[in-house]
Amino acid sequence: MSNVATRLITLILTLQNQPNRKASELADKLGVSVRTLHRYFAMLDEMGIPVYAERGPYGGFSLVRGYKLPPLVFSMEEAVAVYLGTSLAGEMWGELYREASQGAMAKIENILPNEQRGEVDWARRSLVTTGLQRANLSSISPILEKLRFAARERRQVSALYQSQSTSKENKRNIDPYALVFRGGWWYLVGYCHLRSALRTFRVDRIQSLKVLEKSFEMPVGFDIHTYLENELKDQPVTRARLRFIPKAVHIVNSNPSLWESTQENHDGSVDVIMVAPDLQWLASFTLSFANWVKVLEPSELIVMVRDWAQSTADLYKT
Repeated sequence: MSNVATRLITLILTLQNQPNRKASELADKLGVSVRTLHRYFAMLDEMGIPVYAERGPYGGFSLVRGYKLPPLVFSMEEAVAVYLGTSLAGEMWGELYREASQGAMAKIENILPNEQRGEVDWARRSLVTTGLQRANLSSISPILEKLRFAARERRQVSALYQSQSTSKENKRNIDPYALVFRGGWWYLVGYCHLRSALRTFRVDRIQSLKVLEKSFEMPVGFDIHTYLENELKDQPVTRARLRFIPKAVHIVNSNPSLWESTQENHDGSVDVIMVAPDLQWLASFTLSFANWVKVLEPSELIVMVRDWAQSTADLYKT
């Protein structure tokens, strides 16, 4: 929708919520001249949206008493945003919200004007979000459903959890605070009674789950966004310096967000500083580029990459 149409909607909403506004105030809010504002009033009148003015020091412009803007009026960009949001919910949550997303979009499309509906049809063909899931959604959907219910009703859960550090499963009672989708995986953030602390659990590692009758209270002031931000800051990190050979420099240039810093060398190679959670992750990443990259430091990573590469080569000896 054009800027004019967006400003007209803003003007209607402003007059609906704050009547008796001065022309100069309205013009400033819309970023237009007073002359243009009066042209907008004429346009609204042609659309059947009555605006009247009261004279005097306390007067101003208002909508005719009793007029209300219909509850759903979208610009074309807003209509597309609603469609993209519902599509994303269906993609991320699978069966849990797919039917609800489709139903919501059907209802919205039913009341959209033809112009906005055409824009949504274009978005459906051209703006696609898919393949977000790394974990198998069908296998974790029953657990996600229980966790969603438990978090909503503030009910404690009992989980049989398989952590990354050990092959042994352990039972944990957890107060589920929030479900988080990050990096292609679903996580549960909650208070772990086994560790007596706030913890983050990967949902696909939960082997079984039972919602308990016991309820819990959220800590006063807890904010999931603040927690996630601080969690990433507090995680231990390992830095490595890698050297990409000249023919692999395009990898560095096309992935700037991966590197903490880069440095070009006289021979055309590029050194990068990379930050990762641990040496194992860095070793896997480095080996994915075969002989296009060389580890310069730390020495522990050099040894790990060399040993892993040798073990891999040994597998193919005849």
